[in-house]
Amino acid sequence: MAEKIYDVLIIGAGPSGISAAIEAHKNDLDYIVLEKGFLVNSIYRFPTNMQFFSTSERLEIGSTPFISHADKPSRQEALEYYRRIVSSYNLKIKFRMRVTQVEQIDGYFKVLTSRKEHYNARKVIVATGYYDKPRRLDIPGEDLPKVKHYYDDAHPYIGTDVLVVGAANSACDVALETWQKGARVTMAVRSSGLYEKVKYWILPNIENRIKEGSISAYFNTTVKEIREDSVILSTEEGEIEIENDYVLAMTGYKPDYQFLEALGLNFDNTESRKPLINPDSLESNIKGIYLAGVIVAGLNTSELFIENTRDHGKIIIDHILETLSSE
Repeated sequence: MAEKIYDVLIIGAGPSGISAAIEAHKNDLDYIVLEKGFLVNSIYRFPTNMQFFSTSERLEIGSTPFISHADKPSRQEALEYYRRIVSSYNLKIKFRMRVTQVEQIDGYFKVLTSRKEHYNARKVIVATGYYDKPRRLDIPGEDLPKVKHYYDDAHPYIGTDVLVVGAANSACDVALETWQKGARVTMAVRSSGLYEKVKYWILPNIENRIKEGSISAYFNTTVKEIREDSVILSTEEGEIEIENDYVLAMTGYKPDYQFLEALGLNFDNTESRKPLINPDSLESNIKGIYLAGVIVAGLNTSELFIENTRDHGKIIIDHILETLSSE
């Protein structure tokens, strides 16, 4: 008996992957979604008390209303929203199913997984995001247990010396929340100031806390070494050592280039390393493989978000429908 071949296989069950699945469902395509972790895994890993910058209306997918208690929804509200969407459409998603390899076979793709299973599909949509790959500091001591590249909640840091590395939204949020809950907070900022596009309701607050000395901040500074009970900072005045219990490296994230390169994708030659795609269809240099969501921006991770990629699913499925009808 011949093996089943799906019309579409979607890698990743984040907002972009869900959006593509909804469009496939609406158009009666035979599809499957493979997710290595949880539903909307990136949002699940956001800080517990995180509030989105966008309004709930701009986070909506599949023409399904997103109603939140405040103008800007919380992480918890977003998780509930996406759970309801998956349930209402009865989307076909397999969790804890990491894709390890995609092979091209005559007329279709064979998709291998970490659970030693494989799935066949005529088209593949890669919607893997970038939140699982932190930008490392690449310094001695970065692998100590006290170093965190993800932040969840302030409670573990009460009464401790915390170094927050970074200057953008995440770093400022983390510095303020841990300080408010009783941590002694220091910030190490590579540039001469905080990121100018920090959330408008956060920026004045963090600037005032730094100005009054409640939060210490070293600008034009990098972290040279992390030790068990201290950190070494390279500042404008030279190297200094400060006491430290935790390092929260809020230095951003990047796409999984190792996986994308293994697929055979090509990238531009700029610093952004954007995947080469057809902007009208989001099809990659490999015919039949499409990219959806924030990975389209490459290393320019502040360029694309849920609100300006939520139409990717429809763009891709519309093109797939055209190509399937002509094959």
